[in-house]
Amino acid sequence: MVVSIIGTIIGALITAFGLYYLIKEWKDPESKKIYSIITAVGAVIFVAMLIKLLVELL
Repeated sequence: MVVSIIGTIIGALITAFGLYYLIKEWKDPESKKIYSIITAVGAVIFVAMLIKLLVELL
């Protein structure tokens, strides 16, 4: 359960920082591509860990 909580927090932080830098570097196409991928990976980690946490609690 602790791993799921830590994974959820890490996924949320990766998503938040990816979005922050995506908005900050919106003009540069290469940076936009990189930060979009980072944001997507963070979102996948967040959702996967959240589902895992919910399954463990039920």
